Amino acid sequence: MLALLHTSPVHVPVFDALRDEAHPGLELRHHVHAELLERARREGPEAVTEAVRAVLRQAVAEGARAVVCTCSTIGGVAEAAAGRAGVPVLRVDRPMAAAAVAAGPRVVVLAALESTLAPTTALIGEEAREAGRRVDVRTLLVDGAWPRFEAGDTEGYLRLVAEAADAVTGADVIVLAQASMAPARAATRSAVPVLASPAPGLAAGAVAARLG
Repeated sequence: MLALLHTSPVHVPVFDALRDEAHPGLELRHHVHAELLERARREGPEAVTEAVRAVLRQAVAEGARAVVCTCSTIGGVAEAAAGRAGVPVLRVDRPMAAAAVAAGPRVVVLAALESTLAPTTALIGEEAREAGRRVDVRTLLVDGAWPRFEAGDTEGYLRLVAEAADAVTGADVIVLAQASMAPARAATRSAVPVLASPAPGLAAGAVAARLG
């Protein structure tokens, strides 16, 4: 069984659909804790370390053989807790970051939430060093997008993300830093490749759960 740590309930049907499409038979257990993101935004990601560890312990106690954290803001905290968890703990955006590094040196990171920018940039830097590549990362905050997400205006949220992606120039690849942004890929008209985290992140989690 693969457990997923979410900070919004909107991710549950997204990952269930991806499972049904690409990983039939994989059992998923969703743990939704919106308060973790709220606190991380106020106090910094490290402030939720103990709370994240508690969620991981619960997931393992319920039979998880691996855990994927789908929140980019606290993904590094979850990943760092893997040693104590006793099972693989993955951040959903790491496979996407590796793909971005492979795509070219000019990477643009789009985020709707400012707290996501630094962790995503750091992750891309890690993957670049691991691959022995140099990257130039630019970050763009999509103005007005997060209030729409919080208000439940998913259509407006995704439209702003897609418009921001379409306006990007001088890039080899665009990274959608938050899992909630993934559906905007279908609406983009950019000639620049646009990467999202849910599908590759779930694939990595499925492999870890089978091997765990």
